[in-house]
Amino acid sequence: MAAVRLDSGLPVLLLRTDHNLFHHGTLGVVRSLGRAGVPVHAVLEGRRNPVSRSRHLHRAHPWAPPAQRPSALLGHLRMIGERIPGGPALLLPMDDAGAIFAAEYADALAPRFAVPPQDPDVPRRVADKARLLAACEEHDVPAPQARVPATPDDVHDAVKALDLPIIAKWARPWLLPRGLRSTTLVHDAADVHRLFASAADHDAGPLVLQRRIPPDGGDWFFQGYFDSAGACLYGGVGRKHLAHPPQAGHTVAGEWVDNPELYEHAVHIVRTLGCRGLVDLDFRRDTGTGDYRLLDFNPRIGAQFRLFTDARGLDLARVLHLDQSGRGVPSARPAIGRNLLVENHYLRQALGPRPRTGALRPLRAADELAWYAGDDLRPFLAMGRQSALRAAERLRAARRDGPSRP
Repeated sequence: MAAVRLDSGLPVLLLRTDHNLFHHGTLGVVRSLGRAGVPVHAVLEGRRNPVSRSRHLHRAHPWAPPAQRPSALLGHLRMIGERIPGGPALLLPMDDAGAIFAAEYADALAPRFAVPPQDPDVPRRVADKARLLAACEEHDVPAPQARVPATPDDVHDAVKALDLPIIAKWARPWLLPRGLRSTTLVHDAADVHRLFASAADHDAGPLVLQRRIPPDGGDWFFQGYFDSAGACLYGGVGRKHLAHPPQAGHTVAGEWVDNPELYEHAVHIVRTLGCRGLVDLDFRRDTGTGDYRLLDFNPRIGAQFRLFTDARGLDLARVLHLDQSGRGVPSARPAIGRNLLVENHYLRQALGPRPRTGALRPLRAADELAWYAGDDLRPFLAMGRQSALRAAERLRAARRDGPSRP
């Protein structure tokens, strides 16, 4: 079956604003577009980032100022744009802060960069957990029951109303200091109060408290690409078999499933909230009501997008490139049952103190690994080295900070 040809005359710049050496989605885009002959550039932390070792990366560029300093980031990107031949380059944000910045400063980014058309306010509205909650209430989109406390008394009332354990998430996680979790499953009321009090230490608030939906109905996600008219040109529904951290994190082992009900539900939500371009939505099915409840809405490509690679190699990064280069997007040929595994997070769970029963099954079932690729081994090896260094650092810190012996 012939692969879809991309326009090698449209280069791409990947923009990631959060420091994350293990962002496998960035590597996935580099490999997908690079293998198709597209010159892929990326803003990276330097050679210590495993993605910089990929043979499919055309060029790495210096790390950028944060999106919270838009003038500085604009200047930095314009400088990079001057170094990319054959421009304007297609700008592809890899995180929420980058997607918000690209939408709000699309005019200023031209003519160096092409940015898919987007309502400037929409990415911020859907990425902010508190604003998303308000939008769900306004448009009758099923979501977990939630509170946004303003005082300690509100926290007390929310814990009583929502029951423990409770899901606590920061409304603007892209503003969290490094090392802090955006979402936490909290089992103790005192810990909820401590989280609420810590809002004074950063700008990622307010704290959103959600009722925990039991995992019986499973965790699900939808990824798609919507053109300038709001039509879904390509999309798929995935089922999470493993997540990191468990029950409150991103996909570690996922499967492309045939679920027309959730597909149509997700498309309706995206159109209702007015988002275009690439999207990544998370759901949990409430077995009590049968509803798929929206947990998160990310207005950008999802890190596990390679799960949705169809029978001729089409994926969301390639669909974006086809549409933005003016080429037609062919109908998808879904590879239902396809599995993707993120090795580094999988091994932490499989080899941890309490490994899951049957933990090796996802590894055997994987059709694609996030890091390992026979034609591009160096990122996998570099990831292994970086993981070993981090594990050694954690061990030294645990020994240094452990309780002293009498």
